[in-house]
Amino acid sequence: MTETKVYIGLNDLETMKQEHETQRYVEILKNVCRNYHVAFSFTVAQGGYFHADGQYTQEVSLVLSLIDTPAETVNEIAKDLCVFFHQESLLITEETVRAYFITEQLQ
Repeated sequence: MTETKVYIGLNDLETMKQEHETQRYVEILKNVCRNYHVAFSFTVAQGGYFHADGQYTQEVSLVLSLIDTPAETVNEIAKDLCVFFHQESLLITEETVRAYFITEQLQ
């Protein structure tokens, strides 16, 4: 199985500041995933990176995790989030994982 992660920074492309409360971005993320009918999980993270001009930025990011979602769907979700969150780009990583479920019932 493939686990895909999409990293979405919350600082606005132009102002370089987070324009809304994190919870507002979380609700948008959930709605997008629901509309694409994908199972998902996410975390809220802190991160930092360097721009091409050398300027350093720290920001809150959402890390969206998807298991065995077709690449075309991942890319469409990422494009929507890029527009909705007013980002220059999003980082997508993929790795092969062993995934399985455990079930147990109380007796």
